[in-house]
Amino acid sequence: MPSFARGVSSYQIPQIDLNYGVGDRIQLTYEVPYVLQSVNGQPLASGWSNGYPGVKWRFLDQGDDGWHMSVFPQIETGLSALAQAKGLGGAGPRFLLPLEVQRTIGPLDVDFEAGTYFPVHGPRERILGLAVGRSVTERLELDGEIYDDFADGGVPHAITLNVGGRYKLRQGLIALFLVGRSLNGFSYGQPEFTSYLGVQILLSDYGRHFSSED
Repeated sequence: MPSFARGVSSYQIPQIDLNYGVGDRIQLTYEVPYVLQSVNGQPLASGWSNGYPGVKWRFLDQGDDGWHMSVFPQIETGLSALAQAKGLGGAGPRFLLPLEVQRTIGPLDVDFEAGTYFPVHGPRERILGLAVGRSVTERLELDGEIYDDFADGGVPHAITLNVGGRYKLRQGLIALFLVGRSLNGFSYGQPEFTSYLGVQILLSDYGRHFSSED
């Protein structure tokens, strides 16, 4: 996941996102990126950034044509003073509590998210996101998203527009891709550009595949 702004280039290589379902409505998650970052031509800084362990609970599920609502509490772990000085992440810890709402409207899947960070260290922050997507073929899904991130304490207000999608490579293996741009001059009045390329591996699909062959 590379990001570029005035005087700053950053890469998350890799960004690890692990998910494990417990029953039909609970998902355990852990996300953490390894960051490579260069600021104004200085030597490259690298290291693990803030981690995000969390639990997602879908408390409302009205089926394919109804409403879906979930809460997704997460904890942003803290980093050492040295890692913070390198620009690899924040002090932490912070508690994130988002509410997610989803519904299918005709051919479109519409997702809305609103959440707040409650800090022990660092700024208070709120996030808003709206994503709309649809299946183009049996293998390809395309999505668009607008995302608003506002923090107290003089941190720049960020509004970004992203387009991306998912492509099913084979059973249990999905390619993820995204490109995006800030809309409000996030970094010193200059736009920030970001992109994303990843692979999602559904281990449960492989388990079913192997079981069917036994």
